[in-house]
Amino acid sequence: MKPVRARFAGSGIAVPTRVIDNPTLARVIETDDAWVRERSGVVERRYVEAGVASSDLGAEAARAALADAGMASDEIDYIVCATMTPDHFFPGCGTLLQQKLGMRPVPALDIRQQCAGFAYGLQMVDALIRSGIARNVLLVGTDVHTSLMPYSERTWAILEGRDPGPLPAEDYAWNSRFRHLLVLFGDGAGAMVFRASEADDGRGILGSRLYGDGNHREILTVPGLGSARRPFVTAEQIAAGETVPVMDGRKVFKLAVTLMPQVASELLAEHGFTLADLDLLVMHQANLRINEAAQKALGLPDAKVHNNIQKYGNTTSATLPLCFHEARLAGKAPEGALVEFAALGAGLHWGAVLLRL
Repeated sequence: MKPVRARFAGSGIAVPTRVIDNPTLARVIETDDAWVRERSGVVERRYVEAGVASSDLGAEAARAALADAGMASDEIDYIVCATMTPDHFFPGCGTLLQQKLGMRPVPALDIRQQCAGFAYGLQMVDALIRSGIARNVLLVGTDVHTSLMPYSERTWAILEGRDPGPLPAEDYAWNSRFRHLLVLFGDGAGAMVFRASEADDGRGILGSRLYGDGNHREILTVPGLGSARRPFVTAEQIAAGETVPVMDGRKVFKLAVTLMPQVASELLAEHGFTLADLDLLVMHQANLRINEAAQKALGLPDAKVHNNIQKYGNTTSATLPLCFHEARLAGKAPEGALVEFAALGAGLHWGAVLLRL
């Protein structure tokens, strides 16, 4: 019997229409375009309209991926959804995607590895299909970060063009307290569809190397909102900004530029490849400076790397599929290409996945 592999079938994305550029953010945060570009490479990001949830963007991306694969939703027999911003504390987004896509009841798995979520999802897809549990799997990465942003209604009115401003000094100072985070994040979703394939052509998900280490959990975390406190959330937590993520940017940078190249090289060697064999490296889009440093460490030319954080900011679980999809459209990932995904996120979680298209 030939080994079964998870073969890529199609991809799709969903990004909000509202574009928030750096000068617009500078109206509500103490920052400017040069400051943001220099530190992160972000030029603009997308924000959803009020009331649009992660499952809404995820379902839109899923429909696009299914269309790209030439598949109907009723052909999918397993859903895997990665997000750190679910519509509700529970249920997760998996069954919401199933319902919004008009699918029959199927297993729906929600995973929470934050910025490394889609990489973990790829490994899960590989395991589900290799084991025979599933034949056709839909993998979705979706995040609506605006749900976490501590903006007042007046701030939103200015960002959305409903109020000419200026913003009251108190609100401006509050927003500026979190500027190192708020300038980075945007909303978005991406999806990929995989089919079980018995073809002995070397195509499909070839393997993965993933890691988790709680010793680094404090560098990326949300202090409030959890069972470590009673009650789960309080008005005092919100007022103190403890429901907003905390990030030690320097430590994240140092770990990312070390661990992503390391695991990418390890995985290639494990499967008998070198960097010369690699056609495309898709890295998590957290910071353009991180990716530039990782690319330099690996010695990869620009033609073998794709970045789009400039347009979308950090969309967490959506960055890998969003970046991959746009790289495909740009001709960087044709059929037969050897593609590697690498990511690092809160947990600390990191790793790489290898795919032959």
